[in-house]
Amino acid sequence: MAARIRALVVSAAAAATISSLPGESIQAAAAPPPPAVPAVPAVPPAALLPPETVPKASARDGFDLGTALSTADRAESRIDVGGCEDVVHGRLIGSTATGQGFQSAVPGGQVSELVTRTTNPPDLTAWAAQAARCSKVTVDDAAGTTVSTVTVQPAPAIPSAKTLSYQQLLTLPGQPPELPGLRLRTVAIAADDVLVVLRDAGTTGLDLDALAVAAWQHAAGPLGR
Repeated sequence: MAARIRALVVSAAAAATISSLPGESIQAAAAPPPPAVPAVPAVPPAALLPPETVPKASARDGFDLGTALSTADRAESRIDVGGCEDVVHGRLIGSTATGQGFQSAVPGGQVSELVTRTTNPPDLTAWAAQAARCSKVTVDDAAGTTVSTVTVQPAPAIPSAKTLSYQQLLTLPGQPPELPGLRLRTVAIAADDVLVVLRDAGTTGLDLDALAVAAWQHAAGPLGR
């Protein structure tokens, strides 16, 4: 089940054309260009937690956010689940973002971190409210039917930052209690244009709150905060 549940992001592009009437004598045919959008600063790999800070982690796999977005399976992200798509797929990151991340195997599951900078930072308070509305959603797609149950939890307090903590349980319809399904935990911290997301899957037993706070503090130096 873990292989078919992925967080997906769809990016969009827009184009504009300018035309004029035939026979017109126009000194300045083109409209002035729109102001340039400031580039989002790159995130150096050094902003990620060092491997030794994740207890018993192995097989660390690093990735660049831009590359990950360009190779994502976009079909699943278009499935309509009543306006709950972002919650079901764990989407906290917009399309205007740069970032670095990693995934590591740990006893009982895996853990990942993503450090991003974005011109469109997420409103974690609004996201938590949406998660409460989308607390239980049944998703039907080409791979089958999955039930997503989301529980928002108390998040660590960080001065001058917004935080979010939630758990998602993915099960099959009618799955008996002795088969608990796939559990995902997420802790996110955001301030200004920076977002740090820690997520673990399975029965890792990690203190994800403490790890997220450590990740936020560690990222401050490489990001110049």
